[in-house]
Amino acid sequence: MPAQRLAPLAGQKRPGSGPVGRLRATRRALCCPCVRLHVCHPKGRSMSSSLTDDFPCPPPEAARKNDPLRHDIRLLGRVLGDTVREQEGDAVFALVERVRQTAVHFARHGDPATRDALSVLLDPLGPDTTQTVVRAFSFFLQLANIAEDAHHIRRRRAHGMAASPPRAGSLAHALDTLVAAGVSRAAVADFFARALIVPVLTAHPTEVRRQSLMRNHRAIARLLDARDRQALTPEEQAEHDVVLYDTVLALWQSRMLRPARLRVIDEIHNGIAWFGQTFFDELPHLYAETARLLAIHYPDGAWTLPPFLRIGSWIGGDRDGNPHVDAGILREALHLQSAAACTHYLDEVHALGEELSLSDRLVGISPALRALANASPDHSPQRADEPYRRALAGIHARLEATVQTLEQGAASAAASGRVPTALAVQPYACPEDLRAELEVLADSLRTHGSARLADGRLRRLIRAVQVFGFHLASLDLRQNADVHARTVAELLARAGRCADYARLDEDARVALLVEEITSPRPLHAPWLPYGEETRGELAIFLAARELRERHGHAALPHCIISKTDAVSDVLEVALLLKEAGLLLPGNTPRLGMDIIPLFETIDDLRRSAGIMEALLDLPAYRALLASRHDGQEVMLGYSDSNKDGGFLTSGWELYQAEQALTRVFQARGVRLRLFHGRGGSVGRGGGPAYHAILAQPPGAVDGQIRLTEQGETISAKYGNPDTGRRNLEVLLAATLEASLTDAENRVTPVEVFHPVMERLSALAFAAYRGLVYDTPGFEVYFRQSTVVAEIAALNIGSRPASRTASARIEDLRAIPWVFSWTQCRLMLPGWYGFGAAVQGYLAEVPDGLDILRHMARTWPFFRGLLSSMDMVLAKSDLAMASRYAELVDDAALRTRIFECIRAEWTRTRHFLLQILEQDELLAADPLLRESLRLRAPYLDALNHLQVELLRRHRAGETDERVARGIHLTINGIASGLRNTG
Repeated sequence: MPAQRLAPLAGQKRPGSGPVGRLRATRRALCCPCVRLHVCHPKGRSMSSSLTDDFPCPPPEAARKNDPLRHDIRLLGRVLGDTVREQEGDAVFALVERVRQTAVHFARHGDPATRDALSVLLDPLGPDTTQTVVRAFSFFLQLANIAEDAHHIRRRRAHGMAASPPRAGSLAHALDTLVAAGVSRAAVADFFARALIVPVLTAHPTEVRRQSLMRNHRAIARLLDARDRQALTPEEQAEHDVVLYDTVLALWQSRMLRPARLRVIDEIHNGIAWFGQTFFDELPHLYAETARLLAIHYPDGAWTLPPFLRIGSWIGGDRDGNPHVDAGILREALHLQSAAACTHYLDEVHALGEELSLSDRLVGISPALRALANASPDHSPQRADEPYRRALAGIHARLEATVQTLEQGAASAAASGRVPTALAVQPYACPEDLRAELEVLADSLRTHGSARLADGRLRRLIRAVQVFGFHLASLDLRQNADVHARTVAELLARAGRCADYARLDEDARVALLVEEITSPRPLHAPWLPYGEETRGELAIFLAARELRERHGHAALPHCIISKTDAVSDVLEVALLLKEAGLLLPGNTPRLGMDIIPLFETIDDLRRSAGIMEALLDLPAYRALLASRHDGQEVMLGYSDSNKDGGFLTSGWELYQAEQALTRVFQARGVRLRLFHGRGGSVGRGGGPAYHAILAQPPGAVDGQIRLTEQGETISAKYGNPDTGRRNLEVLLAATLEASLTDAENRVTPVEVFHPVMERLSALAFAAYRGLVYDTPGFEVYFRQSTVVAEIAALNIGSRPASRTASARIEDLRAIPWVFSWTQCRLMLPGWYGFGAAVQGYLAEVPDGLDILRHMARTWPFFRGLLSSMDMVLAKSDLAMASRYAELVDDAALRTRIFECIRAEWTRTRHFLLQILEQDELLAADPLLRESLRLRAPYLDALNHLQVELLRRHRAGETDERVARGIHLTINGIASGLRNTG
């Protein structure tokens, strides 16, 4: 694959240039990329390098938009290069440069001689030198990522400042679309009245970077942003360069790998960190911007928006396959979440106290505000005429009392009106009480000439309290259906109700469970001996009831059932909720938590509508739903369905399941909310959220959607505040547009496209299953040609790589499955089977290519599948993958399977380009195409080193530096491709 290098890690010395000359060179670099950029080293050395070989000069109008990106990459490359030279010496730096230059030549030409030369350089390296080379290339790729992210933000900002139409995916574009389509104000108001949009953070282990490194990355991003936003004097520029060098030095001297596996408590802390980084500030900003844009597009009357966009989490509540999550962890997760929310409120109230120094000698105030001020514990004569400050002092004191109450678990005392003796003021019983007092301040400001003050920090704090409450994020419980079944079986046996529940057929199970759910008599007795698993499950549900009483019902609203394949799976959870007091039977039963079935495999997806139909037709269950406002959530698993049936079949079966579920729910008058279990990579359902939401079947969104945000996608989407707000806006815009314009329904009638997709899916399924599950020896090939075993030892998450001790692919989690194929540059889960499917379809339908092209042009669902495949194929590299195939011991097995994969890759690429009517991959995304070409040399070197280290490790070399080197290459390749699992 032809490629060009990003930039030298450092250049050659250039004498005699001071700060002014450096500043002039920097300015010239912003005009044309083909210059010798001059950067001042903090010790006085000045570095430069010819870049004409690195960045061919494009046409001026095309180059202008991306010149700042090239400048940033060169700058960061030189800083890193200088750092490597200083820290490791000239000899190591020279080696890194030789490796880079050889890798550039190999990436451009791919000739065997250059590959051999690269091997000659890399294979003999000792463990320490290998690690230095890997770290140099890996850190450079990370710095390139920072520069690209900064450039995306720069481009969005420039577009927003220009007088140009709003971009697709923006809220302004979505509202323009609604107005053009004639959607009424009443319809938009109804959407927001019932809307619920929830990105759910999970602890799925696909983020290879440590939090400390990400903090360093954010510091570098802020430095780049500062260079953009402000003109610096030469002296300021010199100081800025020193800070940048210092930050990169700290990065170089930080270890890339975690020394121990993450604990659940570490994952909880990591998840909470994103709130301070992005959500606390950007969610209130988005609400304010939404109200502003709505007032422009639909100006008749004021817009009061309910909390339609919230944040969810699985971290600390997801027990599926993770034995480390128990009742104690659940309590700690809610405690830490609550502490983070309340700390934010305390900080904001304190800041408001500094801002709102208004004197009642100069401005009027409302009686309600005066009452708040008079009730304050702040009696300082210095603030006697400052009622807002005194009121805020009282709010601050009540918040501190609330924190203390929550920490002590004294919710019952607060609810009964008894204040703990250690507290001087009454704590807030609920977040609404806090919000009501803040609204008193806002109302007083608005009615006495200070509306602008009310609409700043105070309005954002009021919205934050409404969105985050005292619990921060709704925490989902999740467990495997088999665990629930075993727990219920023991409860029934110990109570003498059923000696062998496991032997009952489905009808008998349902009948027994319905009888128990509607009975007021409990099964559980504290004096009966239960097994460890049953005790643990009961403890979780009992803790959930306690925590809901303390933090509010919104803290723990959902209970998810993995591997649901029967009605009884749902009823078993209902029974466990009843045993914990979270389901109250009777004439009008009340269900305290949503019970959410998760359908994951291809077979489960196909049966999902039938299972839900039978469940909704049960009078006992419908009575429970009545207490949940006749709403039912269903979760669909993208990862396991892909591993089970392949990329194309998984996408089509998910689409059909959504269609069938929508019909079942509409026929029964029950509101359906879909929860999309999307992973980070295309092989696990990832991809652009905007297009994915618009491509949902008609009626499948309807104003409400939840979707998982996993692993590296969390930091990619929400690690930067600007990017975070943009991604939250995309979710809102797509949900709004999909719900009110029904874009997916404006295509050729289903009788034309759907049969074609059905046939393509069947052919792709046969090809995928034929390779992965039906080819003798494929499991051996997979384990020997990938780093799956080494990934299992990488300390990136608290969960095991497999659900059981089995080595079968069926039992392997989807994350290491996809992660492994990504590392060896095959990306197989994101494309395999498509080429065989199209080839088979065209053999049956000679003019089928025209139909497929028409589908690609007009059907959002099909276009989205092809777009994702386009990106995945561009990131794959068969030449590099062949080196991993050489690790397979059995030569015949190696040749047979790799040649099968090679042939399917070639077919898939050929037909994809024909259908998209493109000459090359990523023709519609030149920026990403260029990015991948520039990254190729660095990735190639890391892949070469990884293969060599794997060879040594598997040959029995016991030096722990070899194993560490493998893990470093995994980290570096993941950074370079920006995909893991």
